[in-house]
Parts: sequence; structure tokens; C-alpha cells
Amino acid sequence: MLALIAGTGELPSALLVRLDQVPLVCALQGFAPAIPAEVTFRLEHLGSFLDDLKDRGVTQICMAGAVRRPPIDPAAIDAKTMPLIPKLQAAMGQGDDGALRAIIGLLEDTGFEVVAAHQIAPDLLPAPGVLTNTAYEDWHRADAAAGEACVAAMGAADTGQACIVRVGRVLAREGPDGTDAMLAAFCEPFERQSSGDPVTAMFDWTAEKLGDAADWLSGIEEQAATADDGILFKAPKPAQDWRADLPVIGPSTAMRAAEAGLAGIVIEAGGVMVLDLPAVIQILDAQKMFLWVRPKGDA
Repeated sequence: MLALIAGTGELPSALLVRLDQVPLVCALQGFAPAIPAEVTFRLEHLGSFLDDLKDRGVTQICMAGAVRRPPIDPAAIDAKTMPLIPKLQAAMGQGDDGALRAIIGLLEDTGFEVVAAHQIAPDLLPAPGVLTNTAYEDWHRADAAAGEACVAAMGAADTGQACIVRVGRVLAREGPDGTDAMLAAFCEPFERQSSGDPVTAMFDWTAEKLGDAADWLSGIEEQAATADDGILFKAPKPAQDWRADLPVIGPSTAMRAAEAGLAGIVIEAGGVMVLDLPAVIQILDAQKMFLWVRPKGDA
């Protein structure tokens, strides 16, 4: 029997409809999923929760959806969780990727098989290539390479899985609030100046973010500074365990990318799940944007 530990976002719902047998849906307290959860647990009661899963016949666990690491209340730790505290403390003291690896190790040590979301729903990993009517331009290959290097550096620091690149320059990096939040923040300067000239808004915003606009613009063709030549790049962290926290995009990501004035989205082939791919393609096609499922290291 499978237990689906569901976080926020649309991924748990996408998995639920693809499973032949109904899983036991569980949720960490404070992170209610979009699907009904039969069991809600606190981290301070993890030992009791895992014992309950065993009593119910659970042998496999899949973690899907977004959660934040909650604070641990020492006074609330129950007797069955007390032996796990050293491992939990070690996990909480690491970055997101390190914490997930430690939690996966703890689950495996307890006797559960940890199943990846993309193992349940392999169709969420689209085939390599350009999936939209619009294709990328030659300069987007260099932007994609810059995005790959940026995510690799972010992964080494365990900070994020996505960035915005324009003319070889990284203009935004994903933070703890995720990709859509990064895109929304990126849109704000354009929304504030929507009544004016969008190209002027782009120049003004770039000056604010990168310093001296005159220095930045020197040697760069005017066309390269327009609002529709940048990309969203998204990929897994280089050393992360793909059984948890594999990157995801969906229709909301496509809409945010369009609002940001980007030319397209580039995701790593085999490493980024796409929710409702037909809707994502429809949104991007309507905006004459591209979706490039790019093999890692593609020159």
C-alpha cells in the first residue's frame, strides 16, 4: 500500500488521478493539500505516524507537493519520536536538499520504500525537443547554457532550481517561495509602468537591478534589451535526490512567464515535471512563446 504525503500545489492531485489504487493521503500539519487528507501529522509525532502507517499496511511512501520545514516544539515530542530526534535535528540543520535526503534515509531505515512522483506518473516528464509552434532563437542557446550554470551554482548552495536569463545575464534567481513567486516579482516593474513605454520600463528596471545602465548597455545591441528575448530556465539541483522535490512547472508558470515578457521556457529533459502539458502549450502558443525541453549540457 502507498502513502502519499501531500504538500501544497497541484502535483498531489495529478498523482492521485494516475494511481490505479487509492493511496492513503497524509499531510504535515500546517500544509493542507488541495486533496482531502485522511491523516494529518506533526513532525513531533513522526515516530507514531510511521508506526501508524505500518499498522495500516503501508510499505511505500511518495512525497509530493511543497512544504516548508516547521519549527519543532521539544515539549510536544512523543515517546516514539524521541529516538528519531538526532536524525531529525541533523536533517533540519541542513539545506533543503540535504534535509530531504536525510528524511528519505530515515524513512528507508524505518522500512519504507520511497517512491518518486515521476515513477508514479512518468508522463509528467515530457520528451526532449521544442513542444510549441514557436521555436527558440540562436541566442537562447547561450541563455540556456547560462541558466544551466546558474542552477548548478544555486544547487551547490542548495538555494533554488530556476532563474531568469536575458542576453546571457541572470536577472532573477528562484527563492524559497518558488518559481511563480520569482516570476511575479519580476513582473512588478512592468506592471507599475504599464501605461508607459515597455522598452523604457525594461531599461529602467535593468538599471535599478544591475547598476549603471549605460555601462550595461554598452556593447549590447538594442534588440537584445527588449522584453521578449529572455527565458525562464528550470532544472533539478545537480546532487539532489530525485525521489523528492523534482522541479515542476504548470499553466500558472506559463502565464507568469508570459506576463514577465519572456520569450520562452527552457526545462531540463527528464528532470522537470510539467502539469497539464496541453494547457501549458496552449498558453505559450497563444503568446508566441516556446517550450524547449533541453537535454542537460546541450550546446
